[in-house]
Amino acid sequence: MNKPIALTIVSSIAIVALVFLALSINKNKAEQKAMNAVAINSLADIKKFESRSAEWGKYYPRQYDSYMKTYESNDIADNLKKDPALVIMWAGYGFAKDYNSPRGHFYMLEDVMNTLRTGAPVDDKTGPMPTACWTCKSSDVPRYIDENSELDYFTGKWSRLGGEIMNPVGCAACHDNETMELTLTRQFLVRAMDNEGSLPYAKATHQDKRSLVCAQCHSEYYFKKTEWTDDDGKEQIANVVTFPWDNGFTVEDMEEYYDDRDFKDWTHKISRTPMLKAQHPGYEIYLTGAHSRNNVACVDCHMPYIREGGVKYSSHTVGNPLDNMGNSCMVCHRGTEQELRDTVARKLERKDELNKTATSVISKAHLEAGKAWELGATEEEMADILLDIRHAQWRWDYSIASHGSFFHAPEETLRILGSAINKGQEARIKLRSVLAKYDAVDYEVPDYSTKEKAQKLAGLSYDEMVSDKMEYRKGLRQEWVEKAKKKGIYDPNAWEDMEFKSSYSD
Repeated sequence: MNKPIALTIVSSIAIVALVFLALSINKNKAEQKAMNAVAINSLADIKKFESRSAEWGKYYPRQYDSYMKTYESNDIADNLKKDPALVIMWAGYGFAKDYNSPRGHFYMLEDVMNTLRTGAPVDDKTGPMPTACWTCKSSDVPRYIDENSELDYFTGKWSRLGGEIMNPVGCAACHDNETMELTLTRQFLVRAMDNEGSLPYAKATHQDKRSLVCAQCHSEYYFKKTEWTDDDGKEQIANVVTFPWDNGFTVEDMEEYYDDRDFKDWTHKISRTPMLKAQHPGYEIYLTGAHSRNNVACVDCHMPYIREGGVKYSSHTVGNPLDNMGNSCMVCHRGTEQELRDTVARKLERKDELNKTATSVISKAHLEAGKAWELGATEEEMADILLDIRHAQWRWDYSIASHGSFFHAPEETLRILGSAINKGQEARIKLRSVLAKYDAVDYEVPDYSTKEKAQKLAGLSYDEMVSDKMEYRKGLRQEWVEKAKKKGIYDPNAWEDMEFKSSYSD
């Protein structure tokens, strides 16, 4: 083959390749343009605080379809069965009744309705929980607050708003319907940021908001009793979700905040300790870790970017970054996926080891304190002991309640767990002296090696709780569905093919 012919062939091949490349680029640009045009031209069709994510999905199908894949995170794991010491530690509080590992966002409402913790209300004034327990579960919450008021929302029993809360957390929880910008729909977070002062909300960048929208729910909070007067002139008390950040974000900062206010979530049924219940301080622990220091936001790992043809979008399949390492972890980390998995596994093993020690120490301290009271110990003798138990359990609970803490900030998590164990051991040493004074130095705690044995010690009737809950499911819960349908907020896409699962349904 002579040189001119060869050059002609090579040139032809190159031209064909360039043509295909140009066609591909044009196609990708066309896809982007079409998607943007549909979204931009139809923004006005999405109502303010539209709680049905399917309505947003008409204009953002990729994001919506990926969000719906959280349906696949469907396993129920009974943590009380796994570690019965938890029942003893939460005696007198709802978590002693039922505590499962979290499932996907798709199941947020299903799970809070089904859990034994929310009881078995029969009308809008019964049941153990306040309305605030809906707050992190549904996009209907900002809609209801906008239609009524924040203080109205936080007033009354959980059951009062059953017919108003029918859509799990979705698009409206994080996005402005007109601009699609990230926004905080929970004003209690804005107040907390402004009170703490290091990052007032007005100064938050877009990258900050990519974590703050998660912090609306994945943070530590308590219910602050707030007096107000309704439109009829009636005095009311609202249980307002409040973040204890005034002193800072560390476990000690929040412990001091609560102690200064003599706040307690409940009084322990066995030890009589004024207790604190950590919620899920994921954001606060994240702030102490390497990802935060390097300005890596929550969504960078849990909602990484996906590319389909010429379209790039954030995956809304919120979940474990290890399930999508190519788009999350490996964008920044070097080495192989397996090496990183092994590192994470080692971090989890270390956390689990200290966690198991902490639950054993603290649960025994509760039972030993209960025995001391039974024998006639005085409040003066028990005061320091109860403070140690309170601080020990608060630190333990804080360190594990955010679930991913062992990876978000492994050193901080182990530090806090270590201090929890030390506080618990200090309480037990002091209790030995008290028990010896009342001739019970050889006292051994009763057997609580199973969930059933532990719940009996905590004074719980499991069969009765389950029976009552099933009556609620057949009765009041069905009334809520009908109310939601009449109001026009029921989204069948959020409930279709929903399989009833719970720790007590076997």
